[in-house]
Amino acid sequence: MSRKKGSEKTGGRVAGTPNKVTSDLKTWVASILDNGRDKFVESLDKLEPSEYIRVFTGLLNYALPKQAPTTPDDVLRKEKEMMQELLLGLPEEAIDRVAKRLQELQKKEEDENKSE
Repeated sequence: MSRKKGSEKTGGRVAGTPNKVTSDLKTWVASILDNGRDKFVESLDKLEPSEYIRVFTGLLNYALPKQAPTTPDDVLRKEKEMMQELLLGLPEEAIDRVAKRLQELQKKEEDENKSE
């Protein structure tokens, strides 16, 4: 029987508690890797330079966070969002000064383009 919406959860694992099988498996794999570390380093030393680089860069995937692919439009959108957040936190007179300065820069750029 399901519980009513909004009622308090009872029983079961607490959210975020790791699965025991997964935890045991990770511990086992880690011990294998630790015990084989010296052999792995020796094997790396025997690789051709190009193969060494391939293995090395492959291992980086496990040490560095994966970066999501971005397009110029994504970057511009993110910059606009950050600018909006920044502007929303500024006092009105500071926003007015920023807007005035942007207009001055835009006019200067237009004048430079006309003279070319």
